[in-house]
Amino acid sequence: MSVSVVKKVLRDQRRSLFWWAVGISALALYTMWFYPSIATAPELDQMMRELPPAFKAMFGELSITTPEGFINTELFSFMMPLLFMVFTILQGSAAVAGEEEQGTLDLVLSTPITRRRFVLEKFMAMVVTTLFLALILWLSAVAGTVIADIEINTARLGAAIFSTFLLALAFGTLALTLGCATGKRGLSSSVASALAVIAYFLNTMAPMVESLKPFRKLSLFYFYNSADPLRNGLDPGHAVILLAVTFVLLLIGLQTVGKRDLQV
Repeated sequence: MSVSVVKKVLRDQRRSLFWWAVGISALALYTMWFYPSIATAPELDQMMRELPPAFKAMFGELSITTPEGFINTELFSFMMPLLFMVFTILQGSAAVAGEEEQGTLDLVLSTPITRRRFVLEKFMAMVVTTLFLALILWLSAVAGTVIADIEINTARLGAAIFSTFLLALAFGTLALTLGCATGKRGLSSSVASALAVIAYFLNTMAPMVESLKPFRKLSLFYFYNSADPLRNGLDPGHAVILLAVTFVLLLIGLQTVGKRDLQV
């Protein structure tokens, strides 16, 4: 496969990718730097235990004075999945639908490149850029643990970040597939974002609502963090499911873009 489209995406996005990396690394470093002041305040654990059930389900880990509990609460319960999903959903919705709406898709397809190869290369560009941000997050978090003298398993920290990457990639591929099917960038990003919000609340509310418990595994967030990768390492079964969802969505996108009349 030619990587001309991948190279173009990386070249066009180098500035925005730089600022994404700066923001993510700054957040990781600040979070780690802040931990020592939390570790010496055991009363915070008591406050967490007294939170309403909805908040307990949302944050998961009730002990924030331990390194794993603090990092899970501050980074992996909400903030990092949100940032990575925003990034990939924007990437996915712009991959085909953005080019189509801007009227540049006809220029690309006038070259010796098929529709499916174009979509594959756009997908690969999303994988590469998201992996780059995941690597930046891991390096920044590890540097932060050294600066703040936090004892934590860096391999399991990498597992939690990789799980975040897999979750974001799945929703980014959903946005890409919707863009292939509709040619509408705004619609693709809106629907993918709405489904991400629904999946998040389904996963957090299901343990408290009896009628929702059977449906919890329909949420990709369940496979993202229910095994607690920061404490236990990456769950292979959960990782395979996230990858399988991404693969199926990509196949649907490839089939759809090959049949639809594009607005070029």
